[in-house]
Amino acid sequence: MDAMDLLTAPDAELARLVLQRGTALVYLLAFVSTLRQFPALLGEHGLLPVPAFLRVARPGPTLFRWRYSDRLLRTVCVAGVGVAALLVLGLPQRGPDWLPMVAFLALYVLYLSIVHVGQTFYGFGWEMLLCEAGFTVAFLGSDASPPPRLVLIATLWLVFRLEFGAGLIKLRGDRAWRDLTALYYHHETQPMPNPLSRTAHLAPAWWHRLEVIGNHIAQLVAPILLFFSQPVASIAGVVMILTQGWLIVTGNFAWLNLLTIVLGCAALGDQAVHAVLPFVPVDLHRSAGLPLYWLVLTTIVAAGLLVLAYRPARNLMSPNQLMNAGFNRWYLGNAYGAFGSVTRQRDEVVIEGTTEPIPDEADWREYQFYGKPGEVDRRPPQVAPYHLRLDWLLWFVPLGAARAPWFAALLLHLLEADPRILKFVRVDPFGGERPTLIRVRMFRYRFATRAEHRADGAVWVRRPLYTLVPPTRAEQLRRALR
Repeated sequence: MDAMDLLTAPDAELARLVLQRGTALVYLLAFVSTLRQFPALLGEHGLLPVPAFLRVARPGPTLFRWRYSDRLLRTVCVAGVGVAALLVLGLPQRGPDWLPMVAFLALYVLYLSIVHVGQTFYGFGWEMLLCEAGFTVAFLGSDASPPPRLVLIATLWLVFRLEFGAGLIKLRGDRAWRDLTALYYHHETQPMPNPLSRTAHLAPAWWHRLEVIGNHIAQLVAPILLFFSQPVASIAGVVMILTQGWLIVTGNFAWLNLLTIVLGCAALGDQAVHAVLPFVPVDLHRSAGLPLYWLVLTTIVAAGLLVLAYRPARNLMSPNQLMNAGFNRWYLGNAYGAFGSVTRQRDEVVIEGTTEPIPDEADWREYQFYGKPGEVDRRPPQVAPYHLRLDWLLWFVPLGAARAPWFAALLLHLLEADPRILKFVRVDPFGGERPTLIRVRMFRYRFATRAEHRADGAVWVRRPLYTLVPPTRAEQLRRALR
């Protein structure tokens, strides 16, 4: 290996193409999701209004620190969609190295600004992951130069933290991951099942045990092999990509799995891919060496990311490992992980309203949402990689979020028939009119067996548990939210 090969990764042209365009695609999805949902959930008249948040909080770096308006938020989202679309098309990549860097850093700053004021609705691990991924791939350069090796290593380190952290949190957490029974429950109790989740859940126990073993291999063995020479690194990347593909097929985890697949492609070498897929060329660009200014800049950035690696590395080794934690306000060098514990039963909130004045004599009718389970004969939809933020948070209500301010605000907005919130409702039983009372009941759901499905077409079987929120009027909720 000559000196230039030590500084560059000429065998990673395909990896760079996928990393840049794939990350940009996820940014595009994230900005579209924000454009469609943020004003109603967090806007000037939302469930958790950003202006009220900014009066009492000091968020991290954000363009909204001094002023927030729904109009400004929409402008930020439209700008983000535009820049992301250009990167997906590969237009900035045709220019000098600094051009895609500027584009990705713009996406990073714009989305970081949103996340820092997004409160509970932006408290998911994949928000931090998208920020960190955007910053890292910004320094992969353009078609004018080969990918900088140090930046590629920094990307692999991100993948390592993402997968290895998730594997360790499982081993240290729920014993179901250690006795190989976690997948007995997960397909049924995951936050938002998809059309194939029931089929996956009804698979035999031996298959579920193989799923857990495969997960442990993908998250505890493959990440270590990412740093081996080719073709071992490519094989490790493919293992993680296939595992994430299975999660996409059987669940709705917003863009987490898609972005992990994109980042996992950092391990793929051009020669290894060409050996398996001969139609993929091995000389996509074959550019010259790195310009001096770009070599200096990427070395400084890689060194900075190395310094930031200390705290997440220490977290990985800690018996009190944190899951999805940011160690600085810029969300660089984060800790990741998911499903350290697996819920054994699925409890769902069912929100009901009535136009009758007396609760005991009321005709209670259910609100139906787009993603969360409701009607027992409705097959769960495919939502991911789009992120239905309200539906996701409703999954957390039975786990302790029932007293969260956003939930009381949701009930009030439903009582007021707020058209912005009713856009999140698939079936409004009152056709846009205001109910007089609202209540929340808890139900236990499970997937219907094959025999039950054949008998009446049921996808779910449910039974009532208790009333979480008794019949309540709008004025009662207004007093509670003061």
